[in-house]
Amino acid sequence: MARKKRNRVKYFLVAIILFVVMFGGAFFGIQFFTKTGVFRIPGVVYYDESLSEDEIQLLKNIFTEEVDLDKDVTISAKYSLEKPTLSDGEYLYRTEVPVTDFYSLDTNITVEDPTSLFVDGSQSEIDFSMIDINELDASKKLLSINDKYYLDDFNSGAIFRTIKFDSEKFDDEIKPLVDETFTKTFPEKSSVLSFAQTGVTALSRDMNAKLVAVGGDAKYFAENIKDFLSSFDLTHTSNESSFTTFANSSNICSDTRFIDTLTAIGLDIVELTGNHNQDCGIDAALNTIDIYEQNSIKMVGGGRNAEEAAKPLNISEKGTNITFLAYNQSTGGATYGNTPGANQYYEENAVAEINAAKERGDFVIVDVQYYECSAYASEYEDPICDKANSSAGDQIGFFRHLIDLGADVVVGTSAHQPQTFELYGNGAIYYGLGNLFFDQVWWPGTTRSLVLAHYFYNGKLLQTKIVPTVYDKTMQTKLLDEETTKWFLGRLISVKP
Repeated sequence: MARKKRNRVKYFLVAIILFVVMFGGAFFGIQFFTKTGVFRIPGVVYYDESLSEDEIQLLKNIFTEEVDLDKDVTISAKYSLEKPTLSDGEYLYRTEVPVTDFYSLDTNITVEDPTSLFVDGSQSEIDFSMIDINELDASKKLLSINDKYYLDDFNSGAIFRTIKFDSEKFDDEIKPLVDETFTKTFPEKSSVLSFAQTGVTALSRDMNAKLVAVGGDAKYFAENIKDFLSSFDLTHTSNESSFTTFANSSNICSDTRFIDTLTAIGLDIVELTGNHNQDCGIDAALNTIDIYEQNSIKMVGGGRNAEEAAKPLNISEKGTNITFLAYNQSTGGATYGNTPGANQYYEENAVAEINAAKERGDFVIVDVQYYECSAYASEYEDPICDKANSSAGDQIGFFRHLIDLGADVVVGTSAHQPQTFELYGNGAIYYGLGNLFFDQVWWPGTTRSLVLAHYFYNGKLLQTKIVPTVYDKTMQTKLLDEETTKWFLGRLISVKP
């Protein structure tokens, strides 16, 4: 009996041992063949040779020895001339753009291999450097790449750096580790505010006669410039003439049909600091303001009365806040009470308005209808008015004073011929923009203007691109050709203060 009992115990123990051996064999066998458990091989991070030393160091700070990966991951990088469409595991890590000196006449670099831009000595005929787009500011000049300007295109005109993580378990174990570091936002069309400032407009005198000659189609005058100007989020001009049915070939008054010229260029903001808006009478000036309002065109620097004319224009779009101030300084046409006219400059008002804007954190643009330089005595090129000090008074001192008060950009909108420009203090000064739409076709200087193409991102001015225009006897304004642009801007730069 005792022997049978011992045998049962023996068989039971053997069964248990066999079960443990079989279970253990199966358990460890599965781990061995699946490389899990005690036989698990941790995932390895492979750094491709396309990565820079700085990128590898950044990645090693993430994939430390304490990070236990289940699957291997291979990390690589590449440059491209076009903004890539990202696949799973890819991040747009950097967007780099070429910049040069603010006063450089260079506008473009040509390249086939994007990596060549990061090699010493490449493109040696042009002095430029590559910077991250988030480091761009208006103190440097942004260049195009292969004739693509990044702030107009956003899909080219830059070098795009992509980081790729190749792993079977990217979503589960790689993405949580790298997402915060490599998910970045860059300026794009939906977040960059583009703002075109233009010079003097006076759709009057001979333009009235031309309007009749072209059958009353006021869009005719904007035909060659409308696509460019209407492409901006905001487009501005300083219009010096009021609309009236009494407009003719000898007065500075506009045929009422000329509103179609302004709407054709996508006009959003009209400046009324000019000294001729009262030439056609009070009723015409008031009626003109009504026409602007009917066409949703905002006004600055002028109004129905002195109180209305003095109101700053506050712009808040795409994460950028701008205070736009405009003053008439000693050229006539100002309103001093209940009549329509321009906003007269008073020092105490300017100080208060600029200070209030800066306290709000706004970007401040100040336009000034200043004294005019009149070198119109001949049909040849006369560079006298190129200079900032070519008109009456101390224009340089006055404009710089506005920067000292806190303005970020100061623009002269009275000049009928473009004037020089400069970086000064913490801002930029454009002393005169010239004529956008005008009838003086016999003097070369008065047929040109400068368009200031501003680009803002999160309240910061990334760039102001200077784009010259010209008109001829057709009175159709168009962009100045590249060769003449370089010559003309070089002439203006040569006399900067």
